[in-house]
Amino acid sequence: MDLFQKLYSFQFVALLACAVFFFRAGEFESRVGNAARSLGFLWASLSVLLYVITWIVLSWGMIACIACQVALFFGISIVRVLLSIRNS
Repeated sequence: MDLFQKLYSFQFVALLACAVFFFRAGEFESRVGNAARSLGFLWASLSVLLYVITWIVLSWGMIACIACQVALFFGISIVRVLLSIRNS
């Protein structure tokens, strides 16, 4: 499949949806947690990077790409909990 054909696929729409979700979640976490800087761009970048690796590099399917996004969400959650425990 050509790269331009991939841009017109449902996988690309899912990639954008995941990036927007992680950006908004990072912005929300920054506001609630009183972070010094916004975490939205970092979280969205991790989401896009993970999705591109699983989709284009490894040629995994849609379910595997979404499962990796869920794993990223839980990974970020675990790191945030451990950091909050360490800081308190």
